[in-house]
Amino acid sequence: MSQPPIAAALLIASLAAAAQPRQMDPDARAATTERQMMPAERTVLLHGIMALPLGPGGLPADAVPGAGFIPGIARLGVPALKETDASLGVSWVSGIRGDGATALPSGMGMAATWDPELLHAGGAMIGSEARAKGFNVMLAGGVNLMREPRNGRTFEYLGEDPWLAGTLAGASVAGIQSQHVVSTLKHYALNDQETGRQFHDARIGEAAARESDLLAFQLAIERGQPGSIMCAYNRVNGVHACGSDFLLNQVLKKDWGYKGWVMSDWGAVHGVDFALRGLDQQSGEQIDDEVYFGERLQAAAAADPAYAQRVADMNRRILRSIYAVGLDAQPARSEAIDFAAHGAVAERLARAGIVLLRNQRNALPLTDSLKRIAVIGGYADSGVLSGGGSSQVQGEGGPAVSRPRGGDGVFAAMLAENYHPSVPLAAIRARAPGAELSFRTGRYISDAVVAAKQADVAIVFATQWMTEGLDVPDLSLPDGQDALIEAVAAANPRTIVVLETGGPVLMPWLERTGAVLEAWYPGARGAEAIAAVLFGDENPSGRLPATFPAALEQLPRPRLPGADTVEPDFSGKGRPGQTLQIDYDIEGADVGYRWFARTGRRPLFPFGFGLSYTSFATGPLQVKTGRSITAECSVRNTGQRAGADVVQVYLVSANGAARQRLVGFQRVQLAPGESRSVSLVIDPRLIASWSGDGWRIAAGSYRFATGRSAAELGAPIDVRLPARQWRP
Repeated sequence: MSQPPIAAALLIASLAAAAQPRQMDPDARAATTERQMMPAERTVLLHGIMALPLGPGGLPADAVPGAGFIPGIARLGVPALKETDASLGVSWVSGIRGDGATALPSGMGMAATWDPELLHAGGAMIGSEARAKGFNVMLAGGVNLMREPRNGRTFEYLGEDPWLAGTLAGASVAGIQSQHVVSTLKHYALNDQETGRQFHDARIGEAAARESDLLAFQLAIERGQPGSIMCAYNRVNGVHACGSDFLLNQVLKKDWGYKGWVMSDWGAVHGVDFALRGLDQQSGEQIDDEVYFGERLQAAAAADPAYAQRVADMNRRILRSIYAVGLDAQPARSEAIDFAAHGAVAERLARAGIVLLRNQRNALPLTDSLKRIAVIGGYADSGVLSGGGSSQVQGEGGPAVSRPRGGDGVFAAMLAENYHPSVPLAAIRARAPGAELSFRTGRYISDAVVAAKQADVAIVFATQWMTEGLDVPDLSLPDGQDALIEAVAAANPRTIVVLETGGPVLMPWLERTGAVLEAWYPGARGAEAIAAVLFGDENPSGRLPATFPAALEQLPRPRLPGADTVEPDFSGKGRPGQTLQIDYDIEGADVGYRWFARTGRRPLFPFGFGLSYTSFATGPLQVKTGRSITAECSVRNTGQRAGADVVQVYLVSANGAARQRLVGFQRVQLAPGESRSVSLVIDPRLIASWSGDGWRIAAGSYRFATGRSAAELGAPIDVRLPARQWRP
């Protein structure tokens, strides 16, 4: 019996799609599938919902509650895209799925490891949990540089340097995608503060952008090959980032040859013409003014060949990533999760990322001889702090403490100050069972002082909560904690401060303390990691991925842009027609430590800084030229403890002009007395300047040095380099 013509065509197309060999090049497979699409199917993959119960009708039967859902095309064997936030693990989304996940340390905490292998392991772990929960896309890979330390999302990102951030982000993305889960890179680009995030306008010259923020993205793309890029809310030089022909078409797709797809941030699309400007997919369409990439785009494609060509390209890009990462061949499905093993991965990252900032008179490590320990503040009797917003991860059972921040909107629950149930007081008690422990909340300073005076050592846990949607107004510790630390340190000179912060903070009490640990938001097993470092079971080896200023006046913008004109609001939409220009040309490409080097200002703690319980010596630097530029040196553990050092190599001048750039790094684990040779290939873009249509190295003399940090450099060497110019 013959089939009707249309049904026969559908059957033939379905069989052809199913018969596509898995080994076929993903570009060829994508082209084949795209050609088989019926007109009504051509916008199916191009727009999707926020997969939360925001309105009547509920969610599609195939959706997993989370960040987003894009239906597949079963006829062609194309799976639905089921999306979850974020870089730190499978997002909690206020517990609506009734499950939990393993929280990695914050992005800054992971960046402080300076270890791509650890970032890859962390990425693989969270990718496997996403897949086990039914997701096949993670909105991970935050790589915005820390131009603004008050940025509420500082904790999600990987610091201030393009080489460090790009290398680490690429490793994390590759780890996630090793589990057949697409990872994004975000938020492209210059989305460096939350105040007015939907409308603020980042103003910067092309050369400065190419040598800093854009370079971080470029490096991460090359190393991680992310299936998707998420464009940002903000404007860049007057144009919405998700509708920027320059950012999306010229830089990303043309200059860098990116083959994946560009998804919008949720609520960042403002017209169907964004498709022509390089946007491939509209995300979270309920919170946009219209569904631009559905019927409107379909009508535009029917009437205009330019739109029709773009729709074909948009589909091919999405399909290519589906095939390249293996979403169809290795579909996500519900599986049991080994939370103990995954917790060990999170703890390993937390241990490696804790930074010892101060250690006077060998206040640390603590010894087993202690009789009385006072633990003060920071909900240390309950848990460790996590950052807020879409990246919020919580384990089984939810947070140990949830401190509401107010509000009654749909996203109010995302703005609670939450603590993971990894308890510092319990971890310290387990490590020092013979000591008498007392705990004070820190709400009353006089009470904390009494406990400190009676103890051999006082450990103050201090917190700075950050969240997506809101910036912090300054870099003080909130809730009177600076005064608390000052008083406790005056009462007991052996005061240890453990900081759980999203980024840099000021420390007016620093000189009174015995020791300071920066523990960041340390994740699912943060308390155990902190205790291990406090008692010397783990040698502190973290290095700062960002500069800690000594005062706000040292920053390029001492006052947060928009602080006096923009009302704090999670959506960041502001009033109709409101504008906010941010001048990033003040520092240009000289972000963070580069700004401090340029201005000659001395920070509180420099980029790359971190103390240890052992000591290291770095041998003379050699820089070899030829087909590549290679920096070589040796490093030796000269102390009595095993530990890790981070070899750092900097460009310090070019043809006599000061120009500081991190050009190489490697984390090295060494036993006492052990020495190891390190060889680092220097990416020429870290030495070059952007010259309008490409990279350029001027012939001449270039000076390099190793560094304990960006502010403590070894003996420099001069190397002559020939002229070179190339396209990106």
